[in-house]
Amino acid sequence: MSEIKLIITGTPGAGKTTAIAAISETPPVRTDTATTDDLAEVKDVTTVAMDFGELTLDDGQKVFLYGTPGQQRFEFMWKILVQGGLGLIILVDCSRPDPLADLDMYLENFADFIHQTGVVVGVTRRDQSATPSLDEFYERLEAWGRVFPVFEVDVRQKDDVSLMISALISTLEFATA
Repeated sequence: MSEIKLIITGTPGAGKTTAIAAISETPPVRTDTATTDDLAEVKDVTTVAMDFGELTLDDGQKVFLYGTPGQQRFEFMWKILVQGGLGLIILVDCSRPDPLADLDMYLENFADFIHQTGVVVGVTRRDQSATPSLDEFYERLEAWGRVFPVFEVDVRQKDDVSLMISALISTLEFATA
């Protein structure tokens, strides 16, 4: 039976931990600690190593989900977590000041991994800010020379998280066909 390792990254508060909790068949492993920097104004705890969850696809394949810390100072963990990874989900929080710049930062920092794999972008917190539009996300990806699926998602909803994972796996299968 094969196993698939997927990485979920994105800005602090974008919903990485919540997404894994929404879909994991087992209680997720979390490495949260009290937030001590300016992020403390937004959230009480933050991921410092990783989140981990798992699910089983209809065909019996196991999917292991690894959520990265969102802060760039934990970039060293990003490099560790992508090792052996087969795909990447980037979550972008629309309630932040510049979601497109946030997307740029993850595209830049994960560029080597992105070059080797499939990517899906999940846009979160659209209920708090309707801008930028999904078209603007596509335009930004195009400026990077990239074409990835972009979804508006509520990471608390299992179906939304499942859609991103299914799209990513389909992208990976298409790339290897």
